[in-house]
Amino acid sequence: MELSVAMCGLLCLLFSQAVPMCVPTDYTLYEERRECDFCVAINTTICMGFCYSRDSNMKELAGPRFLIQRGCTYDQVEYRTVILPGCPLHANPLFTYPVALSCHCGTCNTDSDECAHKASSGDGARCSKPLRHIYHTLA
Repeated sequence: MELSVAMCGLLCLLFSQAVPMCVPTDYTLYEERRECDFCVAINTTICMGFCYSRDSNMKELAGPRFLIQRGCTYDQVEYRTVILPGCPLHANPLFTYPVALSCHCGTCNTDSDECAHKASSGDGARCSKPLRHIYHTLA
């Protein structure tokens, strides 16, 4: 019995590495505008996960069929707009952000999506002004 449980666990572990794990994941955006009094933390979802890719060392000989580069990208996305608190009358208080509803493994569309990984500035403070939280809810 213990052997079958161990084998099942091992197979699940091996199989999980081969299955794409591209799903909407909770993420916090920080928006701070010079003219407004507060930094706003907005909880949303982004696409994140593993997608199968392959890049042959012999691209010149094998051709493009051995080059598969897919990333975790939006399948369905909804854009929401919030009013940033503490903005003066002359400033635009509206901020629009994406909410990932579903994701898939595919080629990134550079016309509509951010396709490059941007390194974070570390674990330090994300805001220089007082922080306000805005939480989104799915309709």
